[in-house]
Amino acid sequence: MSGIVTAVSSNGVYSFTKPNRDSVTLLVGLGVEGDVHAGVTVKHRSRVARDATQPNLRQVHLIHEELFAEVGEEGFAVTAGDLGENITTRGIDLLGLPVGTLLRIGDEAVVEVTGLRNPCRQIDDFQAGLLKEVVGRDEAGNIVRKAGVMSIVREGGTVRPGDTIEAELPSGPHRALEQV
Repeated sequence: MSGIVTAVSSNGVYSFTKPNRDSVTLLVGLGVEGDVHAGVTVKHRSRVARDATQPNLRQVHLIHEELFAEVGEEGFAVTAGDLGENITTRGIDLLGLPVGTLLRIGDEAVVEVTGLRNPCRQIDDFQAGLLKEVVGRDEAGNIVRKAGVMSIVREGGTVRPGDTIEAELPSGPHRALEQV
């Protein structure tokens, strides 16, 4: 399974959206260099408030560009970085990957998928009604989260738009992604 990086984004201050960059540098065990969410322990405000000593399983947020077209059909205008992601992808089924999948990005960087992003009300603050489009229910009534995946950095390196992404599935039984 493979894909491509279409955009990279980071922000050194707390803000819902992240500006696009020419490149970002991934740092082992930390996340995106200079990004407010980089660190060994949790950096998202709600998680810090609960327990600031938790490990940061949300160092790098990846989202599939195909979601932008999907929500666009419902009247929402969303582009790379708007939902706070660090890496925007195309052509890879991020939501279908199991926990522990390694994503080899470009020539050097490797991230390990830890789980699904749990979208919050800030998405509705960004565009009213958008949260309902990125969190829904399937036919059986199960919650479906579509706002991308979270990961940790296993091997550092520079990531740029146009870089390839290769997925390496974990050995053994696969565990479906859950919110992190």
